[in-house]
Amino acid sequence: MLDPRNLSDAERAAVQAELESLADDEFVMAERYIDWQVRGPTLEADLAIANIAQDEYGHARLWYDLLEDFGPTEPELIWERSPDRFRHTTMAELAFEKGDWADCVLRGYLYDHFEALRLDALRETSYPRIADRVGKVIGEEHYHRDHAENWLERLTEGKDASSDAHRRLQSALDRLYPHAQTMFAPTEEEEAIVEFGIRPVPLAELREDWLAVTTPFLEGLGLTVPEPDLPDVRGRDGSHTADWQRLYNEFTYTYEMLGREPAKLMVDPDEADV
Repeated sequence: MLDPRNLSDAERAAVQAELESLADDEFVMAERYIDWQVRGPTLEADLAIANIAQDEYGHARLWYDLLEDFGPTEPELIWERSPDRFRHTTMAELAFEKGDWADCVLRGYLYDHFEALRLDALRETSYPRIADRVGKVIGEEHYHRDHAENWLERLTEGKDASSDAHRRLQSALDRLYPHAQTMFAPTEEEEAIVEFGIRPVPLAELREDWLAVTTPFLEGLGLTVPEPDLPDVRGRDGSHTADWQRLYNEFTYTYEMLGREPAKLMVDPDEADV
């Protein structure tokens, strides 16, 4: 196991790269989920998406906390970090199609199955501080997957491929699917992350497992799964869509208006029961 108190420069860079993608994915997904609060099709949906957003913020806080071990403060990692230094999947940052619940639940489905595979790989991490937190996140992510799958089945049950629900889901899938592939786009530290056992399973292998699970499920709903081609912007390399700058401006606005007062995403995990 790697000793977090005595890492080489290469080990530290690899740990930081993995933690950044973990934390940024969760934080930006949460930011997008809150767009749907009080806008879902049912009160049940509103409550569920609010709970999922809160969970994702909590998971982001767990990972940002580990990045603080290396010096930066939480504000420096979130509200003061330049937008081009975030390493989340571009699927997380895309603005929702206006009023389209299909986009929300499909995005959650695609992301949550990736997250399940990544977290399962991290069970065997060589970095103890990550291992200490994986179990808590896995337990909550299981609920997120169930929520997304149940809604997808609910939207398509008893309907043929020409229904409005199928049309909306297919449109969302066509738009989101290329950006979903950026979940598996490697950072420049990918080789070291695997070599040092920080995440012992390569992203390319996780992608094959993800395709094997998600493709038959989506096709079983009557959807046509597009070719898994990457878009021009990758997220993990610092390139992003125009939607990202707008979202970044939104979540940093209040912090700036408050005069950059000390901010906390959630309670410090080291001061709580994790």
